Amino acid sequence: MEFGLVETLQLLGSLGLFLFGMKVMSDALLLLAGNRMRNILATMTSNRFLGITTGFLITSVIQSSSATTLMVVSFSNASLLTLTESISVIMGANIGTTITAWLITLLGFKVSMSAIALPLVGFGFLFMFSKKEKLKNWGGFIIGFAVLFIGLQFLKENMPDINQNPGILEFLNNYTELGFGSVLLFLFIGTLLTIVVQSSSATMALTLLMTAEGWIPFDLAAAMVLGENIGTTITANLAAIVGNFHAKRTARAHLIFNLLGVLWMLILFYPFLNLISWVSQRLGSESPYASAAAIPVAISLFHTFFNVLNTFFLVWFINPISKIVMWSVPEKAEPEREIDEPKFLDEKMLKYPETAIASLLKESQYLFQNAIFQIVTHALNIHREDVKSDLKAKKVVKKSIEDFKTDVRALYLSKVKNIYGEIIRYATNAQSTLQLTKVQNNRILEIKVANRKMVEILRDVKELNRNVSTYFVSENKYMKKEYNLYRKLAVQILRMIYDIPGDDGEDLQKKLMVLRKNTNEKLSEHNVQIDQLIRKNLITTDMASSLVNDNDNVRDVLNNLITVAELLYCRRDSLFLPVDDHQETLKEFS
Repeated sequence: MEFGLVETLQLLGSLGLFLFGMKVMSDALLLLAGNRMRNILATMTSNRFLGITTGFLITSVIQSSSATTLMVVSFSNASLLTLTESISVIMGANIGTTITAWLITLLGFKVSMSAIALPLVGFGFLFMFSKKEKLKNWGGFIIGFAVLFIGLQFLKENMPDINQNPGILEFLNNYTELGFGSVLLFLFIGTLLTIVVQSSSATMALTLLMTAEGWIPFDLAAAMVLGENIGTTITANLAAIVGNFHAKRTARAHLIFNLLGVLWMLILFYPFLNLISWVSQRLGSESPYASAAAIPVAISLFHTFFNVLNTFFLVWFINPISKIVMWSVPEKAEPEREIDEPKFLDEKMLKYPETAIASLLKESQYLFQNAIFQIVTHALNIHREDVKSDLKAKKVVKKSIEDFKTDVRALYLSKVKNIYGEIIRYATNAQSTLQLTKVQNNRILEIKVANRKMVEILRDVKELNRNVSTYFVSENKYMKKEYNLYRKLAVQILRMIYDIPGDDGEDLQKKLMVLRKNTNEKLSEHNVQIDQLIRKNLITTDMASSLVNDNDNVRDVLNNLITVAELLYCRRDSLFLPVDDHQETLKEFS
């Protein structure tokens, strides 16, 4: 039988069916376990061995090293993972991808899946009628799993038989008898195939089928596996092109790690293959050099041994690899944006809930630490540098006797309004397009509320600004003293806001609770003082009215500053608001 155009298309169709099954299965597993896996990725990479374990577990569960690597690149782009953490996760992912090879070898060659594949599709299809999303995803996984092996069966059936197509054997002989040159050639073929099909699992399946059909010997199949390890890094590097330097470094580290592994393996190539042959025979199989049927198991062993040993050897060199990567991909400053443009809201980060929340949080924290901090200090006629200094709050207030003539509304329009709108839009998109857990949805609600509170702070400080500018240099010493007390309390809280990035979450929460309690107690005492000033006729009726109103304004401003700090910097699942306000806010933003 001649292998013509129709047969070629059938082979490509079989490969397409295999890839489709792999994608359906992987996507379903991501939906089933994605949130948990990403949560593990964000929290369990504190040291290199935990990172390796995390990468291995995620890739084993979702059956796609490319998906794991793309996740790592996205997390690096959002600064959720450091470079060393990313490298360790990628090392683990390389080990995890060996599970797929064993799956294909044991179920695709040792067990006939064709008899049960179609019933599995039917069984999985029944789940698709369920109203529960989880059951639908299980149905997708079962269908994908079955279609993968249907595709593998078609690949086996449509792979040309060398006995019936002697021209193929003659053609291959021209390239399989070049000694070590053949090894390098098939390494390149493995790399190229993986880049083209964008799946190391598909290339592995093709390699195993070629060996089972007697197309290529054991050593050249091993060379193709090494090529697949290089080719699989291209996916991450392509994804990182549009990322920041953190993402590019992670992708580059993946490439360097796999290249170093291939390099040392090429040096020890033939002795290592002899070791694999010996182990294979010890496990009850024939020598892969003597029997084509024994090669798939030997190749799976080679793939596993290589990735485990490569990780074991290079895990001790994570820091040197990091330095090489940092040298090859220097830190690049982000281009300057207009003052009213978001700095961290990246549409690419809307792919995962964790990266979307990280972007929202960074943008909100930046707005709080910069624009809000500046507008509030200037509205109270206080220099930001004095707030950041070691001067006591009382001295800062005494020193600040200049009226800044701050136009709070103009500053809001130029520095806050557009960014606030973009944060709310981005948050709403995340809620409507991503599958969020209750905790994740609450976190986005918290960030929305924090931004709303920032706008409320500016509204209240705008009202406060006029009277502060009038009375902080008043000839009436009582009014001057009262407004300077307001300013002093504000300095204490603004100073805390400036120092927040260096604080631990739990310590910060306690500090904020104490600060809120002390602030409210002082303002309550202040109310008593206002009553005394009124009774003793030490201030006029207009002055008394201003003080009473501004006491409420100051209370709102300072409490909202603390609330925003709690929402943005203290990780909690529930909102830090009174019950009534909490319920109302949730209704407003739902």
